[in-house]
Amino acid sequence: MYNSVRSRKFGSSRFGRSQKSHSVSGGFRPSHRSFKGRGEWIDESRFVKKCEISTFEKVRTVHTFDDFNFSSQLNKNLLSRNYKLPTPVQDQSINHILNGRDLIGLANTGTGKTAAFLLPLIELCFAGRSNKVLIIAPTRELAQQIDEELRRFSVGMGLYSAVCVGGMPIYRQISALRRRPDFIIGTPGRLKDLKDRGVINFSMFTKIVLDEIDRMLDMGFVDEIKRILEELPQVHQSLFFSATIPPKIKDLVNQFLTNPISIQVTTGETANNVDQNIVRVAESQKFDRLKDLLVTDELKKVLIFLETKHGVKKLAEDLTRDGFKADSIHGDKRQMQRQRALYRFKENQVQILVATDVAARGLDIDNISHVINYTVPQSYNDYIHRIGRTGRGDRLGFALTFVS
Repeated sequence: MYNSVRSRKFGSSRFGRSQKSHSVSGGFRPSHRSFKGRGEWIDESRFVKKCEISTFEKVRTVHTFDDFNFSSQLNKNLLSRNYKLPTPVQDQSINHILNGRDLIGLANTGTGKTAAFLLPLIELCFAGRSNKVLIIAPTRELAQQIDEELRRFSVGMGLYSAVCVGGMPIYRQISALRRRPDFIIGTPGRLKDLKDRGVINFSMFTKIVLDEIDRMLDMGFVDEIKRILEELPQVHQSLFFSATIPPKIKDLVNQFLTNPISIQVTTGETANNVDQNIVRVAESQKFDRLKDLLVTDELKKVLIFLETKHGVKKLAEDLTRDGFKADSIHGDKRQMQRQRALYRFKENQVQILVATDVAARGLDIDNISHVINYTVPQSYNDYIHRIGRTGRGDRLGFALTFVS
């Protein structure tokens, strides 16, 4: 874990809780108002948290990357990406995975957990080509991001992958599977379709990763996941990664994992370096208030969340019409359109990305300055993952939630 040695309050910013620029009546005054989410009431005070920027000592990790005895090519790839020391989740996970242990990893977003499972799995597949890895992610975007990271880490190692997600031509994915890739990365629904077509056999996998498993269970994939786990060979390795451990995950752990190692690298419910506040505004004035915020210099790269696909589409169109550089991702867009919108946002071709919660989990986009909850999230867990898109690593971020 990180050891904080000194910290300072971020109270001087115009977006700090003590300021008035976000129409929060001179700072947040608890009113105990609540908003109904999926089966839970969220007190609006949970959307307000003062940022503390901390200066951290370098982690006194137990290992360096040299200690893991990775192959020379993998070490070369790490050096080319300026990976010098493992993060806490990598430091605590990699040896256990290399040793074949089942593992449960609890980690906040932005802690480096993708590399925590990819690096040892790449090494194991490179050393023993009989190993086959299945990685399951909740969203298409996260699956593709994992594949991008895999390709970067495994340059020159002769390892191959196939991404199997909805919204893309299934026959291309079938063709990719026939090449017998070392890694298959997919979403539960598409993996089920491929299984039903007889082109994927889960009994071939010696390693399985369930990434963001809490999100997959929230999305109703528990039955699909159980069926996949039941079809794995008797001897296999299971890795579960999650931000939280709700009861359904505990049931899966008890049923399918063997003497698992548990690691936890968390820093609280929400990141300390995300300054969180509310914007109190009448519903009829929300759009004008949003535009007032977006023209300020501080909002350099902004991710805006809404609950509905229609709302996302309309807001992005309205912002574009009024001269803002904006794009959107939502479930009604074709996958290629979603990928193009993400690319434009990552490459700073647009300043604003409007999204449903499909973007809240797992996406790693550099330098998002602000997350704006244009509509209140359905659950506090959704809120945590929305605002986790900003303030990543040791960077400063801001989160604003519109309330009426």
